[in-house]
Amino acid sequence: MQYNQTIQLRDGRACVLRHALAEDAAAVIDNFNLTHGETDYLLTYPDESRSDVAAEARFLQAKADSANEVEIIAQVGDVIAGTAGIDAVGGRYKLRHRAEFGVSVAREYWGLGIGRALLNACIDCARQAGYTQLELDVVADNTRAMALYTQAGFTEYGRNPRGFRSRTAGYQELVYMRLEM
Repeated sequence: MQYNQTIQLRDGRACVLRHALAEDAAAVIDNFNLTHGETDYLLTYPDESRSDVAAEARFLQAKADSANEVEIIAQVGDVIAGTAGIDAVGGRYKLRHRAEFGVSVAREYWGLGIGRALLNACIDCARQAGYTQLELDVVADNTRAMALYTQAGFTEYGRNPRGFRSRTAGYQELVYMRLEM
């Protein structure tokens, strides 16, 4: 899926939101390792990444070529400051109305509006792809993210008290949220 938009950040800098390309693979992996090491709220730790540059390039190219999935990067200057994407929950009729959403932003760029812009870009892409429900999981203690998702119209539909197990915090409660479109 294709996407391209330029926004102005709260500090006045320009940020390009665009679909990732195969040639972005190394920088996307670097961003993944950075963001997943900076917070305990993301799905994995950097040492759990099994992707190499070639595999990541194939993954990003498949997303760029997809009609209903996307991986978006937020680029500030030459730096990938964040990533987000939507993935189909399933291809069978009973599931094809649903997509999952994920986002991460490097700590250095928190508070500038990148997370909100990536969220809005993914909502736009999900609508264009024909999804009627966008879903996410968020750690209950991640109050900033919960507030962002609620402001965007996501509603809670369940919780898993032991959904994540952190290496430092132990079990963390996951909140399941969805946006009906």
